[in-house]
Amino acid sequence: MTRIDNRANNKLRRVHIALGYQSFAEGSALIELGKTRVLCSVSMEERVPRFLKGNSQGWVTAEYAMLPRSTLTRTPRNRTEGRSQEIQRFIGRSLRAATNLAALGERTFVVDCDVLQADGGTRTAAITGGYVALYQAFHNLRKQGILPFMPLTKMIAATSTGIVHGDMLLDLCYEEDSRADVDFNVVMTDKNEFVEIQGTAEGKPFSKEAADSLLSLAQQGINKLFKTQREALRALS
Repeated sequence: MTRIDNRANNKLRRVHIALGYQSFAEGSALIELGKTRVLCSVSMEERVPRFLKGNSQGWVTAEYAMLPRSTLTRTPRNRTEGRSQEIQRFIGRSLRAATNLAALGERTFVVDCDVLQADGGTRTAAITGGYVALYQAFHNLRKQGILPFMPLTKMIAATSTGIVHGDMLLDLCYEEDSRADVDFNVVMTDKNEFVEIQGTAEGKPFSKEAADSLLSLAQQGINKLFKTQREALRALS
């Protein structure tokens, strides 16, 4: 099939990450993935959730929201829904997988992921951009002597893959995702480890061979995202 933007099946959309997009956050990044744009910002709080009090370790969590006209029709502001809660837990789990929580002290780092414009892949873009924002926050706090060392132990990035009309595609836009027979969201580290795999058959079940091929395709895309993250963070060195 010919893709909407004429990409090859194994190509990401054009991706760009702007580091330090907000002046007042501990760390921030704007990620653009085709028409999808997500603003990620990090705030530090001198407290931890109740279940961590007294354990001498910190926490990383996320909040996710779509601005009212990030899509074709208006999304009511401040609406709490199950989808948003599921996505922000997904983002938080992914970022914690790369973080040495004991190095944070009893502090919470909130990664706010606000979707400015949505064209598919907002949750994976939020993880990829959220990592960059979190890295900047930790880098700045380490320079200030607040953190003893860089708490991030590995890189984290994410992308989507899917099967649309029998073709395996990398990084689905909304039009492709809405027609997908199989849809995967994949999170990986730069050590070739899987953090999370969300795979769904929208129609008939898929085979192990198909799953393996989709994961391999995702890994190719994520390796390219790591390169983009490194380029964005180069300004900090």
